[in-house]
Amino acid sequence: MGIDWYDMIARRNGGYRGRAVCTVVGRSAEDVFEERLVEMLPQFHSVLDAGCGHGEFTLRMSRYAENIIGFDNSAEMIRISQSLLESSGTRNVDFVYATTKTEMPFQDGQFDLIYDRRGPTSILEHPRILASGGTIFGIHNDVTQVRRRLSEYGYMNVEIEEYNEAIMYFPNAREFALNLSDTPGNPDYTLPEMKGELEARIRENQIDGRLGVREHKYIWKAMKA
Repeated sequence: MGIDWYDMIARRNGGYRGRAVCTVVGRSAEDVFEERLVEMLPQFHSVLDAGCGHGEFTLRMSRYAENIIGFDNSAEMIRISQSLLESSGTRNVDFVYATTKTEMPFQDGQFDLIYDRRGPTSILEHPRILASGGTIFGIHNDVTQVRRRLSEYGYMNVEIEEYNEAIMYFPNAREFALNLSDTPGNPDYTLPEMKGELEARIRENQIDGRLGVREHKYIWKAMKA
């Protein structure tokens, strides 16, 4: 999946925003992650939001933090982030265009907390920018790469929790198609030529007679030695 997909989503959706209407039943890992992050933020001086998208979440978290820098590898997402920042009047946030595929444009040990809300797990390959004793905290659908990178780069006090309780129920096929279309790397399921594939996905996602998708996410946390 290339950067072009995220640039397209930014232009189409006005950022990394989901468009689908749904009802969430059960405790979501996303809610748990946000609650824990809000509790953590006041304890840290310098915070990095890894893969900040269009910056809306970063700005919300800035209410609880001393300083946050958000970076993203989509120029379109950063453009929207900067616009939101200017209109918000927030003074403790900066947005930076950057990619984990190159040397990160930050100083050694610059951050004492890095959080990764569905951002690039490759941020774990840049322990240089995390202070000794600093914390990294994330949420993702798949932690295969997270486990490998935590081990490979020597992080300690590793905690990984699995969540699969919450279910997103969609009122109709159109809303389900929008949700699929806003999932990273997916084609546009609202197009007529995707009708057959959409119908197959609908058949696969029936829960108690309703059109629904069960959340399956991991919350992880570790510390730099």
